[in-house]
Amino acid sequence: MPHFILDCSENILKLQEPRKVLEAVFETAFSTGLFDRDDIKVRLNPFKHSLVQSAEADFIHVFGNIMEGRTEEQKSDLSYAIVATLTTLFPNVPIISMNIRNFEQATYCNKSMI
Repeated sequence: MPHFILDCSENILKLQEPRKVLEAVFETAFSTGLFDRDDIKVRLNPFKHSLVQSAEADFIHVFGNIMEGRTEEQKSDLSYAIVATLTTLFPNVPIISMNIRNFEQATYCNKSMI
């Protein structure tokens, strides 16, 4: 926890090395002070086919899944920081966005809890 899942157009992989993108999101999330380094997970899902702005425009959307308990301001700052980082890496990509969803602590389970 947390999980940051990047959906993007396949062309994104040609504009930047995937590892560089993953590391940029990872380091930005860590820099917020909200998460321990060893808890952050980042994944990238490129899409070969998409329809964005009525065309095949490039896009990146980040789904941030974090444990409940952060304030709205913390979540807003996190989204802003990650979108700003990606905008720096991809200044010509027209769509870069993010949303945050909360995991409910009462229903969350992972291997270390068993």
